[in-house]
Amino acid sequence: MTHTAIISPQDARARIDDPSWVFIDCRFSLADPDAGQRAYANGHLPGAVYAHLDEHLSSPVTETSGRHPLPDAARLAAQLGDWGVGHGIQVVAYDDASGAFAARLWWLLHWLGHSEVAVLDGGFEAWQSLGLPTTAVQSKPRPVAFSGTPDDAMWITSDATETALAGGDALLIDARGPERFRGELEPVDPVAGHVPGAVNAPFAGNLNDQGRLLPAGDLRARFAPLAEQAGADGVIHMCGSGVTACHNMLAMAAAGLPMGRLYAGSWSEWIRNPDRAVASGS
Repeated sequence: MTHTAIISPQDARARIDDPSWVFIDCRFSLADPDAGQRAYANGHLPGAVYAHLDEHLSSPVTETSGRHPLPDAARLAAQLGDWGVGHGIQVVAYDDASGAFAARLWWLLHWLGHSEVAVLDGGFEAWQSLGLPTTAVQSKPRPVAFSGTPDDAMWITSDATETALAGGDALLIDARGPERFRGELEPVDPVAGHVPGAVNAPFAGNLNDQGRLLPAGDLRARFAPLAEQAGADGVIHMCGSGVTACHNMLAMAAAGLPMGRLYAGSWSEWIRNPDRAVASGS
């Protein structure tokens, strides 16, 4: 069975020793970029490799980009091959933030045409809470050739987002928390507020009290009405830098809905251009 959205810890545990499965640790902290790597060194799922958001899942920041530009496709493909990801390999991505960072890798693999990827439901905490095995031994996977072609229809630029919104043919969904969306709090970026016309659907709303993804029916009830509001250009997802927006895309995929497109630059790129409008409030 191929898993393309979410996988339970129990199902993942059953395949932890399967050579056709690759587990990738995506733990990360915006406040301390190396915290995830230290956590991985202290203990991780057996056989897992570590993916660093800044180093592996993004490209360098430029004067006009957001905080986490999409990685170079060829470079990411080479890295995936070094991790042992190739044709027919099932990937499981996990973190300790209810999928907030793992969903970025999930989206990137879909972008490169590798749909056999799922996010571990509940992440590292859920794994530990069930008493499942961990190790501090770092894995040395056998490199393989990863072949993938990026589907650039899956994401959208700042200019194209602005055009789509002006035409009234798209719905822009912002995954940031409500305080950041309203412009009351901005702990990361230099300008507070949101893109005019965007609606707020915080990614945390996809989760239950245990940090697990809500059932598909609940996710469908959350996102189907939003998808119905979108015109010909459909749903566009954003957040602060194109990371947690992927969690809303994961939720839509888990609900059986089209995931929409990623505004890769998101808020941190939008505000790079002082001529772009900024809104506040709800």
